[in-house]
Amino acid sequence: MRRPTSVILTIVSTLFLTMAVYRGQAAEPRVIEIIATSDNLFRVVGSKKPVITARPGETLQLRVTVQAHKSATTPTVHSLTIKELEDRGWNVLLFEGTKTYTLVAPEEPGKYVFECIVMCGDGHDDMRGKLVVK
Repeated sequence: MRRPTSVILTIVSTLFLTMAVYRGQAAEPRVIEIIATSDNLFRVVGSKKPVITARPGETLQLRVTVQAHKSATTPTVHSLTIKELEDRGWNVLLFEGTKTYTLVAPEEPGKYVFECIVMCGDGHDDMRGKLVVK
């Protein structure tokens, strides 16, 4: 027979988990694969365009792979930055290789441009994509 305290704790923890899923915060963050290509472009795996779609407040794991630029003589460096969300962690410095970053989509629905703000060479001006929160 369960104790009343353990029953209450089970109900409360189930309620919090249900609320988190309802608000778009699943127990495990959703993984988004992004490639910063050797041609200085962002590519979101599984999407024709570099677009990430998220729910308000959703936790995302961005698994970013940076490919060396064709003419690179030094380690490749980029950034993935949303200027209006920099203070919320959306300003990540990217180096060659693969690394995972955990970020939270803003609560405010809208379209947010992410871009490389590091002068990375030819094609730099085209190195951007969108985060669509809906």
